Amino acid sequence: MVGGVFTVLILFTALFAPVIAPYDPTVQNYDRVLEPPSMSHWFGTDNVGRDLLSRVIYGTQISIQAGFISVGIALLIGIPIGLLSGYYRGFWDEYVIMRITDAFLAFPTLVLALALAAILGAGLGNVMLAIGLVFTPNIIRLIRAEVLSQRELEYVEAAKASGIHDFRVLFFHIFPNSLGPILVQSTLMIAAAIIAEASLSYLGLGTPPPTPSWGAMLSTGQGFLQQAPWIALFPGIFIFLTVISINLFGDGIRDAMDTKK
Repeated sequence: MVGGVFTVLILFTALFAPVIAPYDPTVQNYDRVLEPPSMSHWFGTDNVGRDLLSRVIYGTQISIQAGFISVGIALLIGIPIGLLSGYYRGFWDEYVIMRITDAFLAFPTLVLALALAAILGAGLGNVMLAIGLVFTPNIIRLIRAEVLSQRELEYVEAAKASGIHDFRVLFFHIFPNSLGPILVQSTLMIAAAIIAEASLSYLGLGTPPPTPSWGAMLSTGQGFLQQAPWIALFPGIFIFLTVISINLFGDGIRDAMDTKK
């Protein structure tokens, strides 16, 4: 419940960032460079006088976009492939789709995302596409495993015996009964996508400046850790709280949907 409540607060912040933020996150004020947290600037200011609270608030939009859209791309690609692969099996499943999937899974997630983002170029859209492609093999394997366990059950045999087309069996019978694990995995992957986007932005491959991004703010704050530690502190805290809240929320969904308890 705690994870769910904070997740809702983050979503609310991302949705109403223009209303909540006290300042324009891109406006520079050289009269207020590196000011510590105060009543006028709760999180302090950065190296060009921008209000950090406003930048952190607007940064939630980037992180939430990266999380949901990246996972949406992975689901859009992975679900049809996983359904068809697990249902029909055969040569294409065993020796083509699964081998390509294994090849992708052999690489560390962040390293593969970094390579794809470097090939596609900097920018939030390319980063989301890269992260989505990296997560796609996980979705394919999950869906395939669910289909393999469902395809031999009696309700599927009954649907086949009644003359229902394979498309309807897959998408109207097997797929709805596999939504539980997909929902749980998607929730956990959103948190991983947020970390991946922050990592790529930290390395300069994410959202271009001056658009506020938590990872880019961490990168900027790295050079001012001694004289202005708040520049890196507050984005880091929000990355931590957001990711752990979404993970806790995903664990809660998994426990709630566990029929064995």
